[in-house]
Amino acid sequence: MKQLLVAFLFVLFSLPAQAQNRGLPDFTELVEKQGPAVVNISTTQSARSNGRGAQPFPFDENDPMNEFFRRFIPRQPGMPGAPGAPGAPREFESRSLGSGFVVSADGYILTNAHVIDGADEILVRLTDKREFKARVIGADKRTDVALIKIEATGLPTVRFGDPGALKVGEWVVAIGSPFGFENSVTAGIVSAKGRALPQENYVPFIQTDVAVNPGNSGGPLFNLKGEVVGINSQIYSRSGGFMGISLDRKSVV
Repeated sequence: MKQLLVAFLFVLFSLPAQAQNRGLPDFTELVEKQGPAVVNISTTQSARSNGRGAQPFPFDENDPMNEFFRRFIPRQPGMPGAPGAPGAPREFESRSLGSGFVVSADGYILTNAHVIDGADEILVRLTDKREFKARVIGADKRTDVALIKIEATGLPTVRFGDPGALKVGEWVVAIGSPFGFENSVTAGIVSAKGRALPQENYVPFIQTDVAVNPGNSGGPLFNLKGEVVGINSQIYSRSGGFMGISLDRKSVV
């Protein structure tokens, strides 16, 4: 009887370890190796207010996205509604955040085209806290992919995988800067492949349930081999925040 009890307790307490060995992935090695190649991108863009009290953001006052824009694109002097703003048109700066990843050691970085669209200045921040001004090499709005360049050498780089080899139900990992929190790691599974949205038929999306939020755009989506298989591009939700459905562009190999 005592031997049976010991055997039962051994099996009971070894179940979590066995379950982990069988199916629950450990992302720590992937993050340690690939995380340094992921960068934070911040942009500034000059704009003109019309001086007539118009809303500076394209959202209704009660829309949840208004709160995001108030936090990350604060009203500047001269903006409608800013203290002391005169009626005449004034220049102001809007700021936005995104992510990217290094594809060559000499400073070439991939991100979303919408992250850097219209930017007057692009600032790239590495995981070692160094900051560089970037210039745009090229951008394609239809595929929402952009290539930018910083003047640096010896940078850590990502490896590309085959997005066509992804299977529905496979684990994937996103690294990026949601709401400016640099190098945040989230994980989930591939929910579907070949997704298309209205007027988005040029490149099919990979649908995942990985938690991504504003600021993750342009960051990499990794498979468990540590290979980039997508670029975090859009959130499909009514609130503008994470609701378990994110859409990722296939990576450019």
